[in-house]
Amino acid sequence: MRTITGAELKSVLHHRMLIERLRQTFRAGVEVPMRHHHTVETYDEHDGTLLLMPAWQTGKNIGIKVVTVFPDNAKHDLPAVQGVYILLDGKTGLPQAFIDGATLTKRRTAAASALAATYLARPDSERLLMVGTGALAPELIEAHASMLPIKHVLVWGRSMEKAKKVAARFHRPKFRIEATDDLEGAVRGAHVISCATLAREPLIKGAWLQPGQHIDLVGGFTPEMREADDDCIRKARVFVDTREGACKEAGDIVQPLNAGILTRDDIAGDLYDLTRGERAGRRFYDQITLFKSVGTALEDLCAAQLAVEMVMHNETLR
Repeated sequence: MRTITGAELKSVLHHRMLIERLRQTFRAGVEVPMRHHHTVETYDEHDGTLLLMPAWQTGKNIGIKVVTVFPDNAKHDLPAVQGVYILLDGKTGLPQAFIDGATLTKRRTAAASALAATYLARPDSERLLMVGTGALAPELIEAHASMLPIKHVLVWGRSMEKAKKVAARFHRPKFRIEATDDLEGAVRGAHVISCATLAREPLIKGAWLQPGQHIDLVGGFTPEMREADDDCIRKARVFVDTREGACKEAGDIVQPLNAGILTRDDIAGDLYDLTRGERAGRRFYDQITLFKSVGTALEDLCAAQLAVEMVMHNETLR
């Protein structure tokens, strides 16, 4: 059985390649049971979360990701998200690869957001605002910049020091990147607003939004978490990665549904609809669009399969 480290994943899973493979996989579809979601009590401020995410393609591969989310890890200078991925042969069940789950999750999550943006963001989007300073922030910046003509990136976080560290990670990028402490001003001036936080109260206000913007919400993976307020939902054409997952787990969708601000019919489409051409994305230049991602095991399986393919390909070239 192969072991693929995080460093190896970064070297073989290039953003644009993964985004295009995701597009193909959503079009084709795979078997994705609802993920198992368990709360794990801790002795710290916040409880932890255990996620089990299976998926398979008949006759090809079976995959399962085991993920933990411990919000208080930041106190110990550790990522909140940890995990492993196991890829199995779909015909025999034999284990094929043991893959770094944290890196796989970051890559596929960013790729899904960038995939959605190819349908929902204006094609001339040049200004990106990254809200959040965690491990996902650099991935989201790189993924969006790989598909859109981004020229200027602002990074906002509750800690200005952490925002500056995110910006400093980019050496000689094709875009200008800097930290900001003015969230409202940054939102008003952005073409694409990407959020990856553990916020429980909305950070993005609908009153700040401007015509033609695209909002990418990646945090808020439980019904109690929220990154954008009700006005954002009212003003935007709303899309999700998967209807089933978002309507059950994402606070930015669940809470407006429960309040009657949003109905299931108001959700314009998901990534299956967009990639298959069954629903239109952005309809006009000044429209505000919103994409809510909670993640799906389809994305993990797709990324794991591509990673193993690329590792094997590189080995044959040696």
